[in-house]
Amino acid sequence: MTKRNVEAYAAAQQPLCVQNDTIPESLFQEYGVNRGLRDANGVGVLTGLTNISKIVSFQNVGGKRMPCEGQLWYRGYNIKDLIGGLGPQEFGFEKIAYLLVFGQMPTPEELAEFTAVLADCRTLPTNFTRDVIMKAPSRDIMNSMTRSVLTLANYDDQVNGGLGNSIRQCIRLISEFPMLAVYAYHAYNHYENNDSMYIHRPDPSLSTAENILRMLRHDMSYTQLEAKALDIALILHMEHGGGNNSTFTTRVVTSSGSDTYSTMAAALSSLKGPRHGGANIKVIEMIQDIKGHLSDWTDPEETSHYLRKILNKETFDHSGLIYGMGHAVYSISDPREQILRSFVNQLALEKGRQDDLALYRNIEVEAPKLISNNRPIFKGVSPNIDLYSGFLYDLLGIPMELYTPLFAIARIVGWSAHRIEELVCMNKIIRPAYMSVMRERG
Repeated sequence: MTKRNVEAYAAAQQPLCVQNDTIPESLFQEYGVNRGLRDANGVGVLTGLTNISKIVSFQNVGGKRMPCEGQLWYRGYNIKDLIGGLGPQEFGFEKIAYLLVFGQMPTPEELAEFTAVLADCRTLPTNFTRDVIMKAPSRDIMNSMTRSVLTLANYDDQVNGGLGNSIRQCIRLISEFPMLAVYAYHAYNHYENNDSMYIHRPDPSLSTAENILRMLRHDMSYTQLEAKALDIALILHMEHGGGNNSTFTTRVVTSSGSDTYSTMAAALSSLKGPRHGGANIKVIEMIQDIKGHLSDWTDPEETSHYLRKILNKETFDHSGLIYGMGHAVYSISDPREQILRSFVNQLALEKGRQDDLALYRNIEVEAPKLISNNRPIFKGVSPNIDLYSGFLYDLLGIPMELYTPLFAIARIVGWSAHRIEELVCMNKIIRPAYMSVMRERG
């Protein structure tokens, strides 16, 4: 059967799949199924326990569950305190990675040792870049990273093993992810866009954020503020509870007894989905659309008028969504957005992008009012971290193809922590139930 025939056959069979795979919404309600593992109020169904992080978005007031300012905690520390505790010239990726993976704040000596181990691991197997990354470049960098992670298993003499072996593999992957992402982009950019290709080796004396910018840019240069802002963004994306899709995937695959490489490849595949890791790309696309239709995007009234059209499905992608607004867990505020915004403000001023900053600020102020007036809101709506993360990457000159891979570079730390916790605490495969509503045929 030719490719054309397969495509035609699949298209012809599609209505049959829709007909036989559609389950009436009434049945989900009848059997009390929480779709998406979230109840009617959007609260996640409890499926496990963790010591790694905590998200706070509600508080008990007089026996009632009330929305509150959002909080994010890493291993018992409030994220605002962790970020605020870093010195002006200090990069925190390595310190916070140690905290999440090992469960306690490192001493100066422990941090120096961990940083040295990460630096030693920032190398790929001989000819890996040439034979794996460059020979089959992908338009989708996440696909390239997934393939690379699975291929790295072939270079590991002990793919399967105990807890210590998994910790070793996690540390190596934390170190290798920036190279897998940046090198994959350079290969894609060269072979698909006919641009020059350059492969810069990471500098063992530099932080993770500095090395990303060094490897990405042709002249390997960056400012202190650029590297600091990227470092903060990575920390804020490192971990966000066990219930997000990619971390839950990490838990599920780990519970099956699978190896670290397969587990992280599955997590990457989950994060790649536009409902999970690609939200900041939709924000950038929306911003570009707004700029194309507004004569003065610094004008709050003009911005509000166009946002109303987006909300009413009259323009942009006709989804009725203002991207970068609202969150599945947070209600009044997203603490990550609040922290990141301050660094975006500084960087926008350094780059002379005040007009763009004004547009983002207008969206942040006007969108919640429009959404609240347009539809029932049970827990409040506020800007989330995706509103500003894409703008930050744009300010840094990072191509859009790397936005979700940057998320993965950060989140591999959280995935590693959850894999280790699952290995230490759990000895059962995760196997939820699905009730069959199939009609028997005789």
